[in-house]
Amino acid sequence: MIECVCGSGFADAECCTPILAGERRALTAAALMRSRYTAYVRSAVDYLIATHDPAKRSGVEHAEILKFTKTTKWLGLEIVTTEAGGEADRTGLVEFIARGTSRGKPFAQHERSRFRRDADGNWLYVDGELR
Repeated sequence: MIECVCGSGFADAECCTPILAGERRALTAAALMRSRYTAYVRSAVDYLIATHDPAKRSGVEHAEILKFTKTTKWLGLEIVTTEAGGEADRTGLVEFIARGTSRGKPFAQHERSRFRRDADGNWLYVDGELR
């Protein structure tokens, strides 16, 4: 079994890969967070933009995200806590720590992110507050 890079402990083929491929949707805010982390690892910039709340996309630059993902070695994702964001919820919060090195400098991005469902029931990343 090839384990998913998101740290869920599940097989890649059963976790984030089908979500990124559009074969199924993320059922929870945490699942979307995990799939977005995986998208950063894989430089899947189109997925990152598509799952970003359209009302908050101003300033989101494809080229900048691609450059960042290509110069970053991802070392792991830790979900610290979640609030709401379940299959029956409309909004949710996911606090996480993403670790890596970018251009040789280690980092730990500790963020509390807000998510919401769109009219079609898809989870979207709204914004985040760095901790």
